[in-house]
Amino acid sequence: MKKILSSFFILLITFGSAQAEVVYVTDNLNLSLRSEENNNSKVVKLLPTGTPLTVIEENRGTGFLHVRMNDGTEGYMPIRNTMKEPPSHAQLEAANKSLASLQSENATLKAELSTIKESITPGTSLEQSLASERDQLSRELNELKRTAASTVELKNQRDELQERVVNVERELQQFKLENQALQDTANQDWFLYGGLLALFGVILGFILPKLSWRRSRSSWDSY
Repeated sequence: MKKILSSFFILLITFGSAQAEVVYVTDNLNLSLRSEENNNSKVVKLLPTGTPLTVIEENRGTGFLHVRMNDGTEGYMPIRNTMKEPPSHAQLEAANKSLASLQSENATLKAELSTIKESITPGTSLEQSLASERDQLSRELNELKRTAASTVELKNQRDELQERVVNVERELQQFKLENQALQDTANQDWFLYGGLLALFGVILGFILPKLSWRRSRSSWDSY
């Protein structure tokens, strides 16, 4: 009983592992797709080499795969007559098809390029429009260059004027300081002169009365 259960589980695992796998009919063979899992059963179809088959179940006990073709036809194929990768000639055929497709696309692109070239032959309105736009952009670029040069020149002039303003301001401050110093000196001189005059007045006020008193006394003595 245990051996039967073990074999049953092994078969289940084997069947499940083959789900959605794709295999290919082996190279250089035209093989029969059978209706049952034996070589004596009815032939469903003869398959040329490279035919892709989707694996539904895999039975290693019988050595057959339950497979489905791209058109939906189902049947059984011996495992030994299948392979995981397309056969070499099938790969070559696929590569040739891809090459043919690329060559066709290349021819189409060349034709489109030729049409575009014809549409912009010399003298066409499109060429004239592009040339006009190019000239306009060239003029705008030259104007920007001139504006940039003028901006640099204006900046230099501004810097020079600012430097002159600073120098004039410095000279003005120096002149103010010198003028203030002269005013202070003049005030000191006038103060000194005023002091001397006041002192001279005091001296005169002290001397003149004495001179007058001496003259008066001399006059009285003469009588």
